[in-house]
Amino acid sequence: MSGEEHEETARHGDGEREFEERVRALLADDAFTIRPSAAPYPAIRRRGVAERRRRAATVGAALVTLAVVPVGAAALTGPEGGGRAVSPAASATPTPSPTPTPAAPAGPAGPASDAQLLDGVTRESAAAMLEDCLASDMGGGSLQDLGAAEEYRILLGMRSTGDSNAPGDGRFVVAVRDEAPRTRVICNLKDGEVAGLNVGVADTALPDQGKVMPDVNAHKLYSQSFLDKGDWRLPFRWGSIGAVHPSVARVTVSYGDAEPRTAVIDHGWFVATGVLDQQVTRAPHIKGYDAAGRQVYDSDQDKYYLADLP
Repeated sequence: MSGEEHEETARHGDGEREFEERVRALLADDAFTIRPSAAPYPAIRRRGVAERRRRAATVGAALVTLAVVPVGAAALTGPEGGGRAVSPAASATPTPSPTPTPAAPAGPAGPASDAQLLDGVTRESAAAMLEDCLASDMGGGSLQDLGAAEEYRILLGMRSTGDSNAPGDGRFVVAVRDEAPRTRVICNLKDGEVAGLNVGVADTALPDQGKVMPDVNAHKLYSQSFLDKGDWRLPFRWGSIGAVHPSVARVTVSYGDAEPRTAVIDHGWFVATGVLDQQVTRAPHIKGYDAAGRQVYDSDQDKYYLADLP
């Protein structure tokens, strides 16, 4: 090879190497300038949610199809299919047991208000006392028609204070029978024994009878013996009872210097109680009012009422 040819070959080789190096440099630059774009998270999340919903809908449809197939199979076994019809089993719903109604307690009915049972007297103890009173022979033959305790309603139960005529403290029980004749029983028990019994009837047919009818024997509940006049045992538990006309809506009773107190009206009877801490000479003062608040009765104007104590 001549010198010129050798020089030409060398220049050609240098050119190829230079071209190759430039190509490599360009490729290296592109490797740094061409980067994949960041994944758009919101769009990817939306696509994922949509895909999960699509799969859930597909699974739900498959479950519905599986649930329907047995029903269709049962229908095919009906009479037209030559087999015995298969009815789906009915769900057994337990029949709720009826709530038992509590039986009414035996014995007399209770009062309309707890305020009518005082000094430790309960409905149970008042009922037991009434049974003892009705079973006693005190009062002779007049007790033969008193009936059973179940026919009565307890009106009042309270302590009793002994005096010179009837020593020893005890308890009073007052009960009424609403069936005609309207019987009223005042019974005093001491040491578990019947010490006194008074039976009366609410008489509403007296001439010029007022709308309120104080019991004529209620003094047994609000006074002590005339033997102790001026020397009562104090403090003294007292009670006042009587019948009321249906038009009477309110009754007040005042005794001694105490303010008038509103009585309980219980099935046509009024009941009031209190405690005296002083000697008195006049019976309780009783007033009655109708639903409009008008006074329709005043014991001071009742000719049948004994306003002065003996």
